[in-house]
Amino acid sequence: MTVRRRTRSPGHVSLVSSHSPHGQSPLRTVQVLGGGSAGSSAHVRSLASGLVARGVRVTVCAPAEADRTYDFAGVGAEHVPVPRSGDPASVAALRAACADADLVHAHGLHASLRAALALSGRRTPLVVTWHTRAEAEGTRAHLLRLLERRVAKAAAVVLGTSSDLVDRARSRGARDARLAAVALPVLRKPVDRDDPDRLRPKARAELGATGRPLLMSVGSLDRQRGYEVLLDAARAWRRLEPVPLLVIAGEGPLRTVLQRRIEDEELPVRLVGRRDDVGELLAAADLALLTSSWESRSVLAQEALHARVPLVATAVGGIPELVGDAAELVPYGDAEALAVAVVRLLDDPGRRELLGEKGVRQAAGWPTEDETVTQVLSVYDELTQPTPLP
Repeated sequence: MTVRRRTRSPGHVSLVSSHSPHGQSPLRTVQVLGGGSAGSSAHVRSLASGLVARGVRVTVCAPAEADRTYDFAGVGAEHVPVPRSGDPASVAALRAACADADLVHAHGLHASLRAALALSGRRTPLVVTWHTRAEAEGTRAHLLRLLERRVAKAAAVVLGTSSDLVDRARSRGARDARLAAVALPVLRKPVDRDDPDRLRPKARAELGATGRPLLMSVGSLDRQRGYEVLLDAARAWRRLEPVPLLVIAGEGPLRTVLQRRIEDEELPVRLVGRRDDVGELLAAADLALLTSSWESRSVLAQEALHARVPLVATAVGGIPELVGDAAELVPYGDAEALAVAVVRLLDDPGRRELLGEKGVRQAAGWPTEDETVTQVLSVYDELTQPTPLP
């Protein structure tokens, strides 16, 4: 892959590879991160690592806490602490960090808006990746559409992590919107599911799931995750023998509300908070459950299919194209459909085994980290080529 850049002298353009032969300076990119989701932060770290390995200079502008968690310097990138705030000081810091950039790549709506403001008046190409979509109602929804339109029109290329995000970018006026190749970020310690005798008993005993089915869900405890509907469905499982145990790993603003319901209705559900052994817990589960109102490339869905854990998920956003026929899909908000799907799978070990096999085949077709970096570099190459003379 050859990555071209413009020299800074007026009227002169030189092409150099990303590996900088003969001492010529390499392409310099700035990755702008708002410190949002774990998936986008891990993606930026993976992308930075791959770009640096190919000779590209990478600066990551992100909040200090994001660097403490993801250690961008550890993969060879320079980290410039820029708060998530959109105040003038933060925009000025970002503008300074982008001063010598050949290209700026922002991740997420708010990071992209700040990058567009920082690049105002400059000809530096802006690439934007939309990893998820924001939700709003009323006047906030109108403001959100305006922000999305501003970002979509400012970007030379918008990369969407699912087809509906690409369509959304086009509807907001993007000149060029494409489906992004995004590899599964390595967020958790991988687990060898082929050794269940070692993994399952310990994890299941700790959770109280010895001799009973274990259902697993992972994600922040907020309304977008659909946990209220999940608890509604859990009422139906109480009539099963043995009674399945649903374990939800994560923290968030709904914890108190959910815990009260669990206790008041005596539901077979445990909230275990944030865990650093989610991979082991998931590998020990009989089913993984994803009940969100919208997802693009759900990490839980990807990890479940990789681990051969049958998945029941809502048919929303990018989930259907991500999992294909390797999961049971149900409508969002339909507790009865969710409960029926879970009961049917628990009664059908052959179907669970088949979904596990299909999951591995589906996962094998997802982009690798190398393919992700290759696609991004091809976009950078397009945008940093010289304009042909008439």
